[in-house]
Amino acid sequence: MISIDPLGVVIGSRGEATDDHWGDVAAIIRLDGERFDAGAVAGLEAFSHLCVVFQFHLVDESAVVTGARHPRGNPAWPKVGMFAQRAKMRPNRLGVSNCALVAIDGLDLHVRGLDAVDGTPILDVKPFMVEFEPTGTHQPVWATELMEGYY
Repeated sequence: MISIDPLGVVIGSRGEATDDHWGDVAAIIRLDGERFDAGAVAGLEAFSHLCVVFQFHLVDESAVVTGARHPRGNPAWPKVGMFAQRAKMRPNRLGVSNCALVAIDGLDLHVRGLDAVDGTPILDVKPFMVEFEPTGTHQPVWATELMEGYY
């Protein structure tokens, strides 16, 4: 098994996770200055968005769900397995989010729309590239309803 060390931390986002309205949330991804220098982010300014991998560090192991449940506890939506949703109480407590890159100041990546709270460990940052996204995708109606006010 490999060990993954955070490469940075979220600064200045919300203090607690809430379900909706992340679109205008500003935050900074502060990369570890002991591990990285400015060369690590060279060229990143040419991209409008980032794909960020992070850890849901506030989710206690006892809260992890491995089976099926109603998303957000809403009985109007079907019970679906944890791998059919993007909830924070996942087995490895990993989150993935695409967010806007607003500015770069040294090793501080200023972002908007990152749905991670202040203090969240950042595990990876990648430039968002359209060509990595599939075409012809589809999803169930409940997922569209769930995301209506998310960003």
